[in-house]
Amino acid sequence: MISVREALDHILALKSRLPSEDIPLQQAQGRVLAQAVTATRDQPPFAAAAMDGYAIAASDLAAGMQTWQVIGLSAAGHRFSNPVAAGQTTRIFTGAPMPQGTDHVLIQENVRAEDGKITLIAGPNDAAYLRPAGSDFTEGYRLSAPRRLSTQDIALLAAMNVPRPRVTRRPTVALIATGDELVQPGDSPRDDQIIASNSYGLAAMLQKTGAEARILPIARDRMGSLAEVFALSQEADLVLTIGGASVGDYDLVAQAAAELGLQQSFYKVAMRPGKPLMAGRMGGQAMIGLPGNPVSAMVCGEIFVVPLIEKMLGLPAGPRACQTAPLAHDLPANGTREHYMRATLVDGALHVAQRQDSSLLSVLSGANALAIAPINAPAMPKGSKMRYISI
Repeated sequence: MISVREALDHILALKSRLPSEDIPLQQAQGRVLAQAVTATRDQPPFAAAAMDGYAIAASDLAAGMQTWQVIGLSAAGHRFSNPVAAGQTTRIFTGAPMPQGTDHVLIQENVRAEDGKITLIAGPNDAAYLRPAGSDFTEGYRLSAPRRLSTQDIALLAAMNVPRPRVTRRPTVALIATGDELVQPGDSPRDDQIIASNSYGLAAMLQKTGAEARILPIARDRMGSLAEVFALSQEADLVLTIGGASVGDYDLVAQAAAELGLQQSFYKVAMRPGKPLMAGRMGGQAMIGLPGNPVSAMVCGEIFVVPLIEKMLGLPAGPRACQTAPLAHDLPANGTREHYMRATLVDGALHVAQRQDSSLLSVLSGANALAIAPINAPAMPKGSKMRYISI
């Protein structure tokens, strides 16, 4: 067996960053920006009113002026093109360009308008209510890459007039569940069968990370069936098999993959859950054989598959970020494998679930963290600091 870190290093070596593509901005949320974007103009491109009111020169106020002649109107998208002299003003609305000769907005609540003039009735209206040109960003402003684009980033790119950002292509991942005991959700299982849950949990994890997940038909415990389903995965960047990676009479995945040219990187990892993990290359594809127990498959997905997807997307890739928190209770000593335990972080303290059997999805569903017990860790009393991964 190899360590978790060694296994992750082997897995990350299987693939490089994928090529990039230009896509419509409306489809870019959550995608990874592959090429930095630079603004070619200021935003706003002109000084603009921040409130509805009247545009004047601030020097008029400094001179004690109280009344102005209204000579025009400036609205959003409709600039008042003539200069404004001392003692003159234009009606102006929020977002409209400030006319030449003005640098102050008298808000409409502070003036009385009549007979083509306005008079200041409240004040002193010290705030300019002005958005200077370039106050959001200026020409040359740079949105760096790589970067997973948020909804806020999409708004910024639109303001920068970027209709088609260049993003990294989504990795395609083929999911192959194996076993005669499995049926798809919605089917009618026999009394000796179970529902294939792993494919769906892993597909959701992959999609959240930024990959395109393709759930293939269940491969039965026969070499011919495995070969048929593997043939459907040939266009994928990554093939994830689920189950059949151990050493039982019906665990045929490694043999089937070897016949397709798998160059195995490793088999078995010193971790709980997830010991019967393997990985390698099949031609240009990466292949990871996940354990069949549901929690084992999901934990291995978090620890190994998510970082590989992030690398293919061009993001910094490595071990999942860990935090520390005090234990809410005593914890017994650990054994010879690194243990990833389902836990819940409540009020800043880690509550490790009592039941850690790798078949218990209900416990995983109630967890928001994986508490990590190192190999041969001694017993830890309540209050001890423990590392965990948020999930």
